Amino acid sequence: MSDWIIALEGTEAGHQAALVLALMAAFLHAVFGALQKGRYDPWLSRGAIDFCYGVMAAPFALFVVPWPEPHMWPIFAGAFVIHVGYKLLQALAYTKGAFTVVYPVVRGMGPLFTVIGAYLIFDERFNAVQWLGVAVLLAGIFGLALYNLLYLESARDTLGAALGLAALTGLFVAAYTTYDAYGIRATADPFTFLAWFFMIDGMVMPVIAIRRWRQMTDRPAPAPLMMRGFIGGIVAFFSFGAVMMATRLDKVGEAAVLRETSTVFAALIGWLVLRETVGPRRIALMALIALGAVIVEMGG
Repeated sequence: MSDWIIALEGTEAGHQAALVLALMAAFLHAVFGALQKGRYDPWLSRGAIDFCYGVMAAPFALFVVPWPEPHMWPIFAGAFVIHVGYKLLQALAYTKGAFTVVYPVVRGMGPLFTVIGAYLIFDERFNAVQWLGVAVLLAGIFGLALYNLLYLESARDTLGAALGLAALTGLFVAAYTTYDAYGIRATADPFTFLAWFFMIDGMVMPVIAIRRWRQMTDRPAPAPLMMRGFIGGIVAFFSFGAVMMATRLDKVGEAAVLRETSTVFAALIGWLVLRETVGPRRIALMALIALGAVIVEMGG
């Protein structure tokens, strides 16, 4: 499997595979965000998810994939710090604001700074048509956030804090997208990076979640929470794993932009699952996001 993935790097088949992986990551990332924002406290949901995917990844990291090269340990340490920062900020943002307001702002900040980071680190260059696509996509994402902001009916008293946290979280999205792309390219076997990343990444949030759960007066039952964690862990493998693999197979910037169509899926999930209102204006803005992603892909 690893040899087949490596053989696809830089080829047209690899480009097509990266496209599919990025779009799959977009849908699954929206599902992942809804799982964290759903009926449980976001800190508990994230702790359960991280615990499950860390435990599931451990046997593969320790006994299946090749052992990491010595130079990978500092890279794993950097990824650990960036992702912990991202998760802490995301949980705070979800605690303060509505899912359909917070999520578009978080995702809207990511692609622009990721494209810039990919230029600085990997010397990737977007042409004029692709930059137009980025502008269209960002107009849709931030337009969606603005529309949600204007018509928000709940959590308005914490809205300012939620938006600030969401913007800062978006910067961390760009940081981890670019850094993870560097990490997965730095090892001979991409599955080595993925297995060890998930095992290491699952160490902090469960500790925070347990402490928070113990301090609650009305504690949720552990079994349903852990079932959500198990489902979220599976989703995380395919969501984060897919976009990381896409950045190894093809351009980091294009994968980042395509993944942000997750905002469309998030709005649909917010409507269908979380019972948040979706109207014709939001549908038009979601279409704008999708159009921007298509322009980026076709322009390349």
